[in-house]
Amino acid sequence: MAIAKRGLVLGATAVAAAGVIVTGAGLHLSQSKAFFEESPKEVIDEVWQLIDNTYVDATFNQTDWEAVRTDYLSRDYSSPEAAYDAVREMLELLEDPYTRFMDPDEFRNMQIDTSGELTGVGIQITQEEETDEIVVVAPIEDTPAFEAGLRSKDVIVEIDGQSTEGMELNDAVSLIRGPVGSGVTLTVRRDAEIIDFDLTRARIEIHPVRYSVNDAPEGPIGYIRLTQFSSNAASEMKEAIDDLESQNVVGYVLDLRSNPGGLLYSSIEIARMWIDEGGIVSTVNRQGVADEEIANNRALTDRPLVVLVDGGSASASEILSGALQDNGRAQLVGTQTFGKGLVQSVRSLPDGSGVAITIAKYLTPSGRDINQQGIEPDIVVELSEEEQEELSDNRDRIGTLEDPQYRQAQELVLQIVRANQNTAIEPQ
Repeated sequence: MAIAKRGLVLGATAVAAAGVIVTGAGLHLSQSKAFFEESPKEVIDEVWQLIDNTYVDATFNQTDWEAVRTDYLSRDYSSPEAAYDAVREMLELLEDPYTRFMDPDEFRNMQIDTSGELTGVGIQITQEEETDEIVVVAPIEDTPAFEAGLRSKDVIVEIDGQSTEGMELNDAVSLIRGPVGSGVTLTVRRDAEIIDFDLTRARIEIHPVRYSVNDAPEGPIGYIRLTQFSSNAASEMKEAIDDLESQNVVGYVLDLRSNPGGLLYSSIEIARMWIDEGGIVSTVNRQGVADEEIANNRALTDRPLVVLVDGGSASASEILSGALQDNGRAQLVGTQTFGKGLVQSVRSLPDGSGVAITIAKYLTPSGRDINQQGIEPDIVVELSEEEQEELSDNRDRIGTLEDPQYRQAQELVLQIVRANQNTAIEPQ
């Protein structure tokens, strides 16, 4: 069973706060909207069937899934809202924060596609399984959240003064979203400190790739920063590599820090630009290996490559960095990645509601399951609190020698360049 790449969500959250959402799943329209409205029980059976057919865990979290169907369909529901509550209750049995139901309003709020235009404050959030805390995966560059200084791992404790304790992820998203130009205050816990962030919601056009050339004695270094795996990421990455190759760079630093993920096919296309041969990722559903992606001998460059990662590098970022690391194509510098190795399919239901279902997990080429584990860099470079604040306040220093993690990455590239030069001049 092959899985269609364009229908899969690999963001660290399948719901991304403030309208930052990457979806693309095919529509599932088996019954009419009117029929669902007249028979609210049908939405329960529809969701049950989707879980039964596609959910990654064939034991359904050690639940008798047939008995669950019998139980919920034996009840009477006076309205669609009552059925929606029942669906949410049913899905809670799976204990999977990424598999969730969205009523029509929530689903409409989520349906910003991956064209690169986002609405909101520009963060992706997740809900910790053990604590139920609402946690920032990463802010997206050039968004209100990024400009204000929100960081990966910040815990959102209040939204406009309302406590998030016991709050569902979708409810947090609804509170954070709102009209462009309106304000929202996020109160976060960062270590032992409580910080208020007053943000103005905006509509933002995102270009996921930025690049530049940094001079070095051994030759120019190409620096590429990839902020998310949207539908235009691969084309922008190709343009960047082609341009940098034309400038005769001697090596590359690829920056995936605070990149929360995106589309599976985007990460695969970009991996093929760097890897000439070898595996990229295996997608595993409950029947076993459903799909294996490999390089196709179309790499755009074979020059030395070092990749920057951190705790905000999630999902599709981990696919790319894991593939590059496992194939020996690149060394990783920074800190341990986020650890999100699950794939969601987002399905539309005929009444305008929707459901996101965890249908698979992915493994790196060497078979690593990174979910909740993350990927360890080859060279760990921690940033102090002062260094983080310095880079946050002076973003033009990111990707320069004033950026400690980049400085280490560039030195590693130059070490490889020097070693290659010495090998080339050795007498044969």
